[in-house]
Order: sequence, then structure tokens, then C-alpha cells
Amino acid sequence: MEETQRGRGEATSGSDYAARLQRLEASRWKRLFNVQAPYRWNLRRLRLGRVLDVGCGIGRNLAHLDGDGVGVDHNADSVAVARQRGLTAYVPQDFLRSPDAREGSFDAMLLAHVVEHLHADAAEELIRTYLPYLRSDGRVVLITPQEVGYRSDDTHVRFVDDAALEQHAESLGLRVTRSYSFPFPRPVGKVFAYNEFVVVAERSAAG
Repeated sequence: MEETQRGRGEATSGSDYAARLQRLEASRWKRLFNVQAPYRWNLRRLRLGRVLDVGCGIGRNLAHLDGDGVGVDHNADSVAVARQRGLTAYVPQDFLRSPDAREGSFDAMLLAHVVEHLHADAAEELIRTYLPYLRSDGRVVLITPQEVGYRSDDTHVRFVDDAALEQHAESLGLRVTRSYSFPFPRPVGKVFAYNEFVVVAERSAAG
């Protein structure tokens, strides 16, 4: 696969990628230790309201939102899994034809573990596509893996740290209101695969 295609998300569009997400989620140790609990707590404490989850995958974060979210993903197999779980999810063309595609109808937009799969221009193009569905003062939450997590998936095309996320937000006319490392301080990301960069930005009322 050419690097340009990889940088536009082609590596995450097939049934094999959806199956990989299911295998990872079903890992016995993850179920045993309820590893999603802190990440669920982190999303809920942000009090995002109605969320448009762009790149929702098989619906992990949609489930964390307790039904107060709508997902969009270019992988039809992932969307099918999310729907089987009773979640509201669409492939992009179906979202655009759906009653959920109303301008300004979402309080927040979430892109969790998405932009590291895309070149910078493709990531910003993706966010711009969905910004009209965000209310005028709504928030955008960007989450990416730190070092070990980044290296764990060969469909990742670039390392996107907090500074790069903040730059994306500013380039899109968003105002960064919060930037932090989760669930552990930043150095832990060099040894722990599930440490994340989290950047919260706000759309200006005039934007």
C-alpha cells in the first residue's frame, strides 16, 4: 500500500481491521481487570453532552457515553459491530442522509485514536467535514497514543503528541482549553502502551 493511501486512512478501512479491534477488546485480561474503567471515567467527567464520535470504530467510546452519542466511521464492518451492540453509528454517506446530520446539533466532537492514522492535511480535512454539525460553542476532544501505544499498531502513520494536537486545533480555528496526559503523567507513555495525549478545544461562537 502506498504511503499516501496509508495516510488517508486506507489501512483501517477493511474487515481485517474491524476484526482486530474485536480481538483486542475481547482479550481476557482486559475483561478481567476492567481496563476501560478509567477511560470511561475520563470521558464522562468532561461532561460533553451529545457527542459526534468521528472514527468510532466498533463503538467502545460510544458505549462509554451511555447512548448520548452518534458514531461515524469509514469502516462498514466496524459500524456493523457497533450497531449490533445497539449503538447509533453510520458510514459517512449514511450519516449525511440521516436525521442525525443536522448542523449545530452536537455539543461535542470526539476523535479518539484517529488522527495518528492520517497525514496532517487529511486529519484536518476530516475534522472540517464534521465541524458544521457541532454547535457554535461546542468542544472538540482529540486523543492520541503516546510512544509505546503508537508503536503497537502498524496502521499508525505519524506520532501526534500534545503539541501537534494543539497545532491542529489552532489551525482549525479552535481554542485549546485543556491539554493533559492520561491516565498517568507524560513520562509513563514511554513504557505503558495505554497512556494518551488528550486535548480539549472549543469552537468559538463566531466559528
